[in-house]
Amino acid sequence: MKQVVQNYKSGELAVLDVPVPGCKPGGVLVRSAFSLISTGTELMKVSEAGMSMLGKARSRPDQVAKVMQSVATNGVPATYRKVMGKLDSYTPLGYSLCGVVEQVGAGIDDVKVGDLVACAGNEHALHAELNWVPKNLYAPVPDGLAPRHAAFGTVGSIAMQGVRQGEPQLGEVALVIGLGLIGQLVVQLLAASGVRVVGVDPDPVRCELAERLGAAACGDPESAAVEAAVAELTGGHGVDQVYLAAGGGSNQPVELAARLCRDRGRVVDIGKCRLDLPWNAYYEKELDVRFSRSYGPGRYDPEYELEGRDYPIGYVRWTERRNLACFLDLLARGRVDVEPLISHVAAFDDAVETYQRLKDGDLKAVAVLFRYPEQAVEKGEIEAPAVAVPAAAVSTKGMKPSPARAAHTPVRLAFVGAGNYATSMLLPHLAQREGVELSTVVTTTSLSGANAQRKFGFAEATTDLDAVLGDKSIDAVFVVTRHSSHAELTRQALLAGKTVFVEKPLALTEDELAGVLAAVEESGNDRIQVGFNRRFAPLLQEARTRFGARTGPANLRYLVNAGRLTHGSWYLQQGTEGSRFAGEGGHFIDTASWLLDADPVSVYATATPGNEDLQVVLRYPDGSTATISYVTTGPSGFPKETLDLVADGRALRLDDFVRASVYGRKKWVSSRLPKARDKGQNAELAAFIKAVRTGGPMPVPLESLVATTAATLAVQAGLAGGVPVTLVRSR
Repeated sequence: MKQVVQNYKSGELAVLDVPVPGCKPGGVLVRSAFSLISTGTELMKVSEAGMSMLGKARSRPDQVAKVMQSVATNGVPATYRKVMGKLDSYTPLGYSLCGVVEQVGAGIDDVKVGDLVACAGNEHALHAELNWVPKNLYAPVPDGLAPRHAAFGTVGSIAMQGVRQGEPQLGEVALVIGLGLIGQLVVQLLAASGVRVVGVDPDPVRCELAERLGAAACGDPESAAVEAAVAELTGGHGVDQVYLAAGGGSNQPVELAARLCRDRGRVVDIGKCRLDLPWNAYYEKELDVRFSRSYGPGRYDPEYELEGRDYPIGYVRWTERRNLACFLDLLARGRVDVEPLISHVAAFDDAVETYQRLKDGDLKAVAVLFRYPEQAVEKGEIEAPAVAVPAAAVSTKGMKPSPARAAHTPVRLAFVGAGNYATSMLLPHLAQREGVELSTVVTTTSLSGANAQRKFGFAEATTDLDAVLGDKSIDAVFVVTRHSSHAELTRQALLAGKTVFVEKPLALTEDELAGVLAAVEESGNDRIQVGFNRRFAPLLQEARTRFGARTGPANLRYLVNAGRLTHGSWYLQQGTEGSRFAGEGGHFIDTASWLLDADPVSVYATATPGNEDLQVVLRYPDGSTATISYVTTGPSGFPKETLDLVADGRALRLDDFVRASVYGRKKWVSSRLPKARDKGQNAELAAFIKAVRTGGPMPVPLESLVATTAATLAVQAGLAGGVPVTLVRSR
C-alpha cells in the first residue's frame, strides 16, 4: 500500500510503498476514502523538517533537553546514533480521515466490514491507503453524511474541545483569534451554541468566510473595527471568552486577548502560539487562562486510546470519541458546514506536489483533502471491499532447528519489531556484520517496517508473522517488541524451529515462562538467547578477568539510578506491560549471577511507598549475596549504573561502563575512558551469530536464562508477601 511520509532530517516528502498494517485485536482496519490535511499543524511540521539542525533545535527546546539528558546517561556516541536514527527516519503525516472498515479485529462489535467510519490520531489516521485504528479513535459515520465531510471529524473534535473548555453560555460574546481551519470551526460551534462571535485574522478572505459562517464581525487585529465591534456587542465590558486559534511566534494574540476580554473573562489556548502573558494586564482583570488538549479527555492516555478502556460517562461526559461522534452528528444535521472550508481536493498520488504548493504559498487554502483511488464517491456511496482472509497457521510438526549453516552461506535473520532499541542498539551492528543477511522485518505498523528496510537493508518488510515463521530459509528470529508479547512470540518461533533472540524480558508471568518451556519440550528446540547484554561488555569482562577466581563468598552491590519515566512512556502501562523492574530488572540480576558464577536460590524485595525505589537481595548457593538498589528518585546527573564486588580481600568496581578498577595485592584501573559506554550489545550479537552459524552452544545456557527470569518475577511476589521467596529449579 502507499503512505505519505517525511524524513525529518532532510525534509524529503514521499509517497512510499509500505506493508499493509495488521488488524490487531481491539481495533479495525480501515481503507481510506478521504483524509484531511491540517494546514496548520502539518505544515508547521513540514516547515520544521526543512530547517537546519540548529533551527530544529531552536524550534524544539524540549527535545534538546532530552538529548542532553541522554548524553549524560549514555554518552555522546550512543546518543548521536539514537538521535540521528530518529531524525533520519520516515515519519507519518495526517491525523483525520474517513474510510471503510475492511477488517474487524477481535473484541470489536460496534462496526462491521463495509461500514463508514471517521478516524482520529496521529498514529492511526494517517495519509495512507490503509490504517489500523483502535476502538476509541473511530466513530461510525451517520447515514447521509458525505465521506469528504466526515474526514473533518478529528479537527472538528479539536475545535469542540476548545469550545467546551471556554464553557460558553447563551447570549455571551466570544473573540476568536486566528481564522484558519480550527478557528473557522470554533466560530461555527460557538454560533450554534447561541454565542455571538467576533473573529480576528489578517487575511480578509478568511474574515469574509467566517462572517458567512456565522461570525457577527471580523477584521484585522490592527483594525479599530474589531475593538468597535466588541464594544458594541458587549456594551463596552469586553468579551466573555477568547479562543486563541492562531500560530506563529508573535505575542500579539495574547496581548489582544487581554485588551478585549472583560474582567474575569476566560482565555482558551487551542493553537500553538507564543504565550508570554503580560502580567499586569492578566492580573488586573484576573483572567482565567485555560488550555485545550487536542480532541478531549482520553488523549495521550494509552489505556484509553490503545486498550479501549472507556471513561464512565457519569464522570467524563465528553471523551475524545464522544466528541468525534458529536461533531459528526452536528455535520449530519447541518448545524456545522465544512463544505465552504474545502479549498482543494487532490488525488492521493499527488500528495508530495500538494504539500509543496502549500508550503511555497502557491496553494492558499483553509482545508485540503486527499481523495483515494476508487474509494471516493461524491454522494457518499463507497463500494465495500473484500474481506481479508487470514493466512493458514504454520504447521510445526516434525520441525527441528538446523544444527549449523552450510559453508559460505549467510545467516539469514528476521526481526519481529523495529522500535527504538532494535534500530539503535541491535541493527546497526548486524547491518555491518559479514556473513549476515537481514531477510525480513515484521511490524504491526507499516512505516516502521519500511524505515527499517530502507535504513538497514532488509530484503522484505511485512506485517505477516506467519509467513516469516513458515519460511525455512530464515535461520533466526529476533523478538524486539513490547514486553507483553515476548513470551508468546518466542513460543511460536521455537515451535517453528527457529533459533530465537528475544530482548528482555523473556516473560512477565510464571505462566508465560511455563509456556515458553513447554514449547522447548514440545519442539526439542532450546536454541534461545535473551538480550542480557551486560555480561558481554568488554570493560566488565576485563575487570572480571583481573579480579580472578574466588574461593570464598562474595558481596555484590549494584546501584541502578533508573530515573523517572516521561509522561506517555509505555513502561507506565503496568496492567499490560508489567512493572518497570519486571521489564528490565533481568539485566542486573543476570549481571550479578554472571559475576558470581551461579544462579540465585532466594529473593527478598522491599520498596518505598508506591514501589518507586526497590531493594532486591539475592542469595546464592555458596552464601554470596547481591543487593540491587533500583531507584527512580535519584538525580539525573548521577551515573546510571555503579557496581561493587568484594571477596577474598579484593574489590571490583564498575562506574557506569566508562571506568573499571580492581583492588587487591595489585591495583588495576582501566587505562582510559572508552569512547562510548559499551554495554556489550555488539559482542553479544557476535556470540549469538556464531552459535547460529556453527550450531554450537548458545552464549548463555537456557537454565541461566530461566533462573534469571524466575528471580525477576519473584521480586513482585516478594514485595507482596514481605518475606524471602525461595527459587525452585525449573529444569
